[in-house]
Amino acid sequence: MRTHKITIAGLIMLLGAVLLMESCSTVPLTGRSQMNLMPESNMVAMSLTSYDQFLDTNKVSTNQQQVAMVKRAGRNISVAVEKYLKENGYESYLQYFDWEFNLVDDEVPNAWCMPGGKVVVYSGILPLTQSEAGLAVVMGHEIAHAVARHGNERMSHSMLVQMGGMALGEALKEKPNETQTIFSAAYGLGSQYGVMLPFSRQHEYEADKMGLIFMAIAGYNPQEAVAFWQRMSENSGQAPPEFLSTHPVDTKRIAALNEIMPEAMKYYQGNN
Repeated sequence: MRTHKITIAGLIMLLGAVLLMESCSTVPLTGRSQMNLMPESNMVAMSLTSYDQFLDTNKVSTNQQQVAMVKRAGRNISVAVEKYLKENGYESYLQYFDWEFNLVDDEVPNAWCMPGGKVVVYSGILPLTQSEAGLAVVMGHEIAHAVARHGNERMSHSMLVQMGGMALGEALKEKPNETQTIFSAAYGLGSQYGVMLPFSRQHEYEADKMGLIFMAIAGYNPQEAVAFWQRMSENSGQAPPEFLSTHPVDTKRIAALNEIMPEAMKYYQGNN
């Protein structure tokens, strides 16, 4: 009788395969499979720490008109997100969202959304959004990143590279500082601009599509997206705005938006 010995390396590979299978999830709306090793509750907890630190060191705007517009657009899109998730079998995602929308005084054209729905818009992007619909393009896109759990996916890949075969629970318990560091790196924190590290091109296109659908459900004309990105491109000059450095604009991206547009317009027309 032959006996089969399982080597330690083989066992690690087997456990890793099981972990990857158990960590696979599906992105709402697009249906793409992704790997999320981190419990979303941990992602939200770490994001709250970074979010509070950011607000403590940056000036929240007192421009009542602009603040009201940011909160109104954010509220409308968050309601649209919740409606879509509830109607399409992703209601469990909602337990992690506690929406909050802030406008900070900063000339940099930028915006971001943390896991859990903490959204920050920089005043410097408002001259380029030009209207509430233009602002909805930006906020819909950034919120889509959070809904799709792109940050978790990016951090999961980083953890695999940096921590190897260490069990997730052990990493969170034994190396909390290292885990927080990986989170901060995944979101580009520590920079004066907040969240700067670019998402992958796949994530960007995915957020574009999801953002268009969400803003359309919220009652904003998704056609404004093409006009907004064209304005961003035209105003980039020699030194592109910070938002452009993390959100590449090119003819392919605008072509992709136009390709998605008929589907997005169906949602818009169905809600108006």
